[in-house]
Amino acid sequence: MITNGPVGLWATWKEDVNCVFERDPAARNYFEILLTYPGVHAVLLYRLSHKLWKAKWFFTARMLAYLVRLLTNVDIHPGARIGARLFIDHGAGVVIGETAELGDDVTLYHGVTLGGTSWNKGKRHPTLGDRVLVGAGAKILGPITIGADARVGANSVVVANVPADGTVVGIPGRVVADQKLSTGSSGINLNHHMIPDPVGRAMACMLERIDKLEAQLEKQGALESGYQFKFYSQCEPGSDICDNECPDGKRYAHAHGE
Repeated sequence: MITNGPVGLWATWKEDVNCVFERDPAARNYFEILLTYPGVHAVLLYRLSHKLWKAKWFFTARMLAYLVRLLTNVDIHPGARIGARLFIDHGAGVVIGETAELGDDVTLYHGVTLGGTSWNKGKRHPTLGDRVLVGAGAKILGPITIGADARVGANSVVVANVPADGTVVGIPGRVVADQKLSTGSSGINLNHHMIPDPVGRAMACMLERIDKLEAQLEKQGALESGYQFKFYSQCEPGSDICDNECPDGKRYAHAHGE
């Protein structure tokens, strides 16, 4: 739920700072956060530039956003709509486009891009629901929707909708889980290191299947000593069978002068 409404700027800033304590165990006090967290600087000044944008001070808003980018290496377009308590961890290389929409309590890690895929002036950037977590280096592209409580794995490239509570990984991103995950006291799941590995799982299944097939062949006597020599010795050089059915046998026969 986007709450960029009549809430006062000071109250919104206070929420943006307080949420850091819930999502970064390295945060020790307000003084440290306000002076050393570029992601927080970017969000606080975005709030101001967004107010200027809504007041139609477009150039001033863009200039402020540009200065924030120079200071923090975070590029947030002042036209983006961002809900309460956005936390950008580390901040480096984050890009949020003009028509992007973020719900409340969203967490972005460094290198995240919420980008567009069209030159049209309409909606062209993603919409993220409440409590979405996006891992480092992930790219979410186009006017797609990432449902509430979803997680996007690090370095994923997401170009299709993700359901609420979904977990998406890979290039292109694929949903590998859609069950609601346990959360901490803040209601936000920060265990983005526990995202499933579908490729590793498929490889493990394949290796297990190969082991079973080899065991069956051994049981049938197919891998008994001398079997392959007997098979290949029946393949004569120059025959159609050697050329088409068992080329390895042809090479074996030539190598042994047969």
